[in-house]
Amino acid sequence: MSTPATDPGALQPLPPLTGRRVRAAVVGAGAIGRGSHFPALARLAEEGETEVVAAVDIDANAVEAFSAEAGIPHAYTDLERMLREQRPDLVTICTPPTLHRAQTIAALRAGAWVWCEKPPVPTLADFDAVEDEEGTVGGPYASIVFQHRFGSGARHVRRLLAERAMGRPLVAHCQTTWYRDTAYYAVPWRGRWETEGGGPAMGHGIHQMDLLLDLLGPWSEVKAMAGRLVHDVETEDVSTALVRFENGAMATVVNSVLSPDEVSRIRIDCERATVELTHLYGHSNDNWRVTPAPDVSGEEAAAWQDFGPDVPSSHLEQLRELVVSMRAGQRPRSSGTDGRTSLELITALYKSAFTDTTVRAGEIGPGDPYYTALHGGAPGWAPVAREEVPA
Repeated sequence: MSTPATDPGALQPLPPLTGRRVRAAVVGAGAIGRGSHFPALARLAEEGETEVVAAVDIDANAVEAFSAEAGIPHAYTDLERMLREQRPDLVTICTPPTLHRAQTIAALRAGAWVWCEKPPVPTLADFDAVEDEEGTVGGPYASIVFQHRFGSGARHVRRLLAERAMGRPLVAHCQTTWYRDTAYYAVPWRGRWETEGGGPAMGHGIHQMDLLLDLLGPWSEVKAMAGRLVHDVETEDVSTALVRFENGAMATVVNSVLSPDEVSRIRIDCERATVELTHLYGHSNDNWRVTPAPDVSGEEAAAWQDFGPDVPSSHLEQLRELVVSMRAGQRPRSSGTDGRTSLELITALYKSAFTDTTVRAGEIGPGDPYYTALHGGAPGWAPVAREEVPA
């Protein structure tokens, strides 16, 4: 765990958040920073909760244009310098996954909380290294962007499942079947373990798998398959898995970038009802459906189907809760053990697929090749070293 520095030049603790705005900085001036993180921060700024004090990107022209357009007062190309000079309370990280570990650790060491885009980091070893830098009591903590957990629909269904209102969950299906063409993979960093972090299981399906875990609780074992059926890439372009949960429920999980009819779907069959979510990149109340068993009373069924005022899933809703956690000095959802669970399942999925074994929760740790690389060095899946050609 991080500890306060003792040398005279060390950064001093940030002042309490009581009675003031949360000072935020956006790292990464690309589409996700401009289109999702900044609008959420700007909305909370309108409500008096936040102020965006800086933006960072290695591309000076990009960060200066972003800052000018968004009215952000300070633009930087150096993260460490920004942290020293601006002392933000919150750093939102919108960069490629290979940069997440170093940038998150730098922000935590500067005393800032972190809100990092998914995938959180490329490996469990990286995640554990980040967690070691978090504060012990009261923060700072590093939270992962899993916005599909948030909003009125997910909150309502999570409560119904936690209270066993619909009976025990028995059978589930988690589907992220999207379509990415050859032009998508023509971008040099895509489809490579080192730079994209993984295939559709890691880069696309992680949102639905994380939501499934948030609804059903801890998983216990997984058996998976993966393949390259279309694209010439290092990673997979499709995977399937069977997952057993600690509560006894069993689920199928499908992640694909080969599916022209794109959909994101979660279905959970309980003893007394089926609950289903069907959407693509975000959901509102209308995307959820609860189908009661024939013997359920109309009054009880109506209560299950009443989701209340519609609050769509979004970066904004997760950020709202994160700011509340910051002000309370409490660990936020999607951080620590709670933020690690989907990455552990994905790691186990890859290990199962590449070794043709059943992988159990908790078995992948230091010394396991999959702890430090999602391909695990598996023949046919690990990157092939390129020989240097003599000049």
